[in-house]
Amino acid sequence: MNISIIGTGIYGIAIALNMAENNHNIKMWSENLDLVTNFQEKHNLKPLTDAFIPNNINVTADIKEALESADLIVIATAAKYVRSICIDIKKHFNTLTTICIASKGIENNTCYFLSDIIKNELNAKHISVISGPTFAIDLINKEPCALTLATNSKKASKTVFKALSNSHLKLRWNNDICGTELCGSIKNVIAIAAGILEGLGYAESTRAFLITESLHDIKELLFKMECNPKTILSFAGIGDLILTCSTPKSRNYKFGQLLGSKPSKEVIEDYLKTTTTEGYYTLLSIKDLTKNRKIKMPIINIIYDITINNKNPEILSEFLIQKN
Repeated sequence: MNISIIGTGIYGIAIALNMAENNHNIKMWSENLDLVTNFQEKHNLKPLTDAFIPNNINVTADIKEALESADLIVIATAAKYVRSICIDIKKHFNTLTTICIASKGIENNTCYFLSDIIKNELNAKHISVISGPTFAIDLINKEPCALTLATNSKKASKTVFKALSNSHLKLRWNNDICGTELCGSIKNVIAIAAGILEGLGYAESTRAFLITESLHDIKELLFKMECNPKTILSFAGIGDLILTCSTPKSRNYKFGQLLGSKPSKEVIEDYLKTTTTEGYYTLLSIKDLTKNRKIKMPIINIIYDITINNKNPEILSEFLIQKN
């Protein structure tokens, strides 16, 4: 199978390595010319990873070349770039080609899900989403991992299973694309809250308290968004929530730790400039989404007040105790 991966972040590379293990031909697209030049000269992806790059993975800065003869296109950029990427690939895209969304987030201002952007911009017929408790380094190291695969067609399901499933990566299917995207997006926001609690010095019990309350709230949000509430029990739901809310290996959790330590505004701004923090981007969208839909989700308001309005992070623990 010929597979195109748009984006050469560490997660995109991890997906590429897993697919390459299944003997597929992988073309990765990057706008980072230094990375592409280094790859073409040395066939490695340093400094992003020291992992061995097999010969069936190639990297190019030419979007047309990356998409040529692709049976599957994987979108693995930051969520805020998905629309511009769709515009760039539109003239080279066959609407019958399966697209797999590995990015996590909801577009700012429009509150569109990434699958909606792909439908609107590309008129794609076969759309899939992968989401679950998988850090890139664990995929690269071939640790046993699992992902939810949500699709809108049998072709999309078959294509992604064939591309990605192997002896150490399990896929479990559902047809709730929006619910899977919502879980994968909002868990990054909750991870910020979990990090805040650690930054404040609270113990694991308090973070478990937060995760449990968040599960109830996300389930209710899924219901009100006309998604399947049971999606909260999937790898994309509780699985990813537990992982990202439990360790500083999550960039969102680490950002929360920083907020909880009450740093200067300059330190926070520097972190956001140098580190992809999808939870920060998604927080703005979730806040607008719940407001526009008149959905009450107080935990989001608390995280927003701490993160955006610079409120004292101690209000989070107070909220948990007082929450109905």
